[in-house]
Amino acid sequence: MPDNERDLRLAVLIDADNASRTAMKDVMAEVAVYGTPTIKRIYGDWTAPNMNSWKSILLETAITPVQQYSYTTGKNATDSAMIIDAMDILYSGNCDGFVLVSSDSDFTRLATRLREAGMKVYGMGEKKTPQPFIVACDKFVYIEIIRAAAKQAAEAEKRAEQAAKKSSCKKESKKSAQASSPAPVDIVELIASSVEDLCEEDGLAHMGKLGNLLLKKKPDFDPRNYGFSKLSKLIRALDRFEIVPQGEENTEFYVRDTCL
Repeated sequence: MPDNERDLRLAVLIDADNASRTAMKDVMAEVAVYGTPTIKRIYGDWTAPNMNSWKSILLETAITPVQQYSYTTGKNATDSAMIIDAMDILYSGNCDGFVLVSSDSDFTRLATRLREAGMKVYGMGEKKTPQPFIVACDKFVYIEIIRAAAKQAAEAEKRAEQAAKKSSCKKESKKSAQASSPAPVDIVELIASSVEDLCEEDGLAHMGKLGNLLLKKKPDFDPRNYGFSKLSKLIRALDRFEIVPQGEENTEFYVRDTCL
């Protein structure tokens, strides 16, 4: 992905009637790869009993719920509210792109209209999503793929823990990574996943872009929390990573995960 796309200001609009509650944290982590979610809204009838389970997820992800009553049985007022808001946001000029989270083909025309206005449009929905909505987006990501990747990463971490009991290789062990630095295991893995998101074929991720992505994924991330004044000093303290200087007079710094 071009670097300028990672700096996009994104409006994330979610159709609660056609979105997976359990996948929302993984979806928001995926959004951070494409840009900065400056607007995060989810639309539904929050007076309905079945919507109560969304509360904890919305608090964890800082997504704003937008109330939309179902005025008539069989009619989807949520779609209309989401479309109206999207057009208001478009004309406000405060965003560079949109993420539409839904498996509903009713948003096909909205995606097309936003692209006609020069917006970048990312779609995220289940594999049952109709083809017209998929092709109307610049990029469409299946939620099943997002969840599978998150599950695979969790399983890989578990295997690494098991391997650590049989191996003395500190660079391949989360446990040893924790022992070799003051940074907690989850922070080491956050850095590792962010390096993988940013790196090209050579495995190198730009230090500045890495810092930006870490903040997008974890707004309270700060190297000073772990006793380091700068991100580069924290990275150097972790055996798992390598810092590679490049550019004129070696003034550009890149990070490589030696476990990849």
